[in-house]
Amino acid sequence: MRALVLGGGGLTGIAWEWGMIAGLAGAGVDLTSADLVVGTSAGSVVGAQLAAGVDPQERYTRQLGAPDSELAARMGPVTLARWGWAVLRSRDVHQAGRNLGRVALGSRTLPERVRRDVIATRLPVTTWPDRRLLVTAVDAGTGERVVFDRNSGVELVDAVASSCAVPGVWPPVTIDGRRFIDGGVHSPANADLAAEAGVVVILAPIVRGFGPIAGVERQAAALRAHARVEVVQPDTAAVRAIGRNVLDPARRPGAARAGRAQAASEAGRIREVWSD
Repeated sequence: MRALVLGGGGLTGIAWEWGMIAGLAGAGVDLTSADLVVGTSAGSVVGAQLAAGVDPQERYTRQLGAPDSELAARMGPVTLARWGWAVLRSRDVHQAGRNLGRVALGSRTLPERVRRDVIATRLPVTTWPDRRLLVTAVDAGTGERVVFDRNSGVELVDAVASSCAVPGVWPPVTIDGRRFIDGGVHSPANADLAAEAGVVVILAPIVRGFGPIAGVERQAAALRAHARVEVVQPDTAAVRAIGRNVLDPARRPGAARAGRAQAASEAGRIREVWSD
């Protein structure tokens, strides 16, 4: 089984991932053939479309245009400080999830329905695909990771909106009376969900962990005990293109172009594992 893991990273993360996927496709590496797709936050947006068979080139081209309905945002100093305090005083990742859940529930944001409409515009296909897709979120009350799939009884738009609900920036998503926040609160990519695969490619706009939140490399190392694993993160040029604010729609075209350019240097090693 081949798994594609798509990590979080804001609007620029979506753009960089589409650039990378389109660029790899142009180099003969078709990541859309994955048997399993794991999506977290930005990666849930990309994963939901990729698993449904949307054309990567069309999605890449879309990143180069005007941001349309996207809303600009940023994690200001106060929000960053609240994140830091919430995570660093947590003894484990579940407590970090609960603490960040309190941050999310106590923050003044735009209404849920407005944010949901934004997420819906990102998804040309809003029904769960036949291909296995896992979308991660975190229960704001318990701090536990929740994994949505087509058997969860949850609409795809709500699952993706949950996965993208950055605490302190966007509203938690209400599903059956529970409130959910960003899947990146548990892990930047949640690559451990690909444990059953023999080949794993991880596209991770953000790789570092924080406090008890495991980084991508730690999870990749565990997967390498039984699988061939490759991790791709933004190179120096992509980091410059992405900039400091991953939630800035104006940075989207540059991030997409940087991802596509970087794909040329990554194609060889990705092809080696993906084509076996």
